[in-house]
Amino acid sequence: MHNLLQFLIKYSNLLLFILLEAVALFLVFSSNSLAHSVWFSSANRVTGTLYQVRDNVTSYFFLHSENERLAQENTELLQRINTLENQLEGVTEATLPDSVDAYVFAEKNLRFISAKVINISTSTHRNFITLNKGARDGVHEDMGVVDQDGVVGIVRSVSDRFAVVIPVINDAFSVSCRFLSNDKLGPLHWDGISYRYAQLEDIARHVEVHQGDTLITSGLSDAFPEGICVGVVEEAELGESDAYYHIRVRLAADFSRLGYVQIIQNESLVEQRQLEEWGR
Repeated sequence: MHNLLQFLIKYSNLLLFILLEAVALFLVFSSNSLAHSVWFSSANRVTGTLYQVRDNVTSYFFLHSENERLAQENTELLQRINTLENQLEGVTEATLPDSVDAYVFAEKNLRFISAKVINISTSTHRNFITLNKGARDGVHEDMGVVDQDGVVGIVRSVSDRFAVVIPVINDAFSVSCRFLSNDKLGPLHWDGISYRYAQLEDIARHVEVHQGDTLITSGLSDAFPEGICVGVVEEAELGESDAYYHIRVRLAADFSRLGYVQIIQNESLVEQRQLEEWGR
């Protein structure tokens, strides 16, 4: 009690000043509508800013789970599309009205496994990607990997809980592509310069190639079914004496922001390889 009295005596002038200021402010804002409006507008701006900061922080902590949910939904949608295409394979011209063109769907006995990228390199000639799914999740070597934009790479090695992928931006990677417009085929390789571009090779000079042409997987690779986007032609150069084009392709997958991917499990691949081995 003695200490409290000493404190009040020591700071009596300051405490009296604060009290009088509070009374004065109360009288000003309670009797003056303009000052009252300014006060509450300022207070609303401050509280609004605080709420926005709180919302941003909250959203950040929930972003991880939201991304996982969206990735899983994408995987389920891919699986449904594949199931529907398989069901439509039995449709023939005889079962369609005359006004409808028959479309023959390629067999796609596929399953998709959603995975998160937990490590990635983009600045060496032997880049790699590490995923958080492995053998216990059904992942095996030589499975294709895609994201929502297009081809990402091929699974190279697998442990129980993880998988390492050779991406398109690895000079050991190659995939057979075809033009969406004219069905001409060519292998795609990475030249080691930029993670956004690769080179399409073996396209003869008589083929019509235009900037903006879309490239998709040809279906000749075990890892990828036909029709997955690979990239878009950025440049197509042809010298007077060149037999083949020099084609620069802007890759569909952006490896600088790769987060979640889908691993393609081709359930018919084992049977196909067994037959091919027997044929040899």
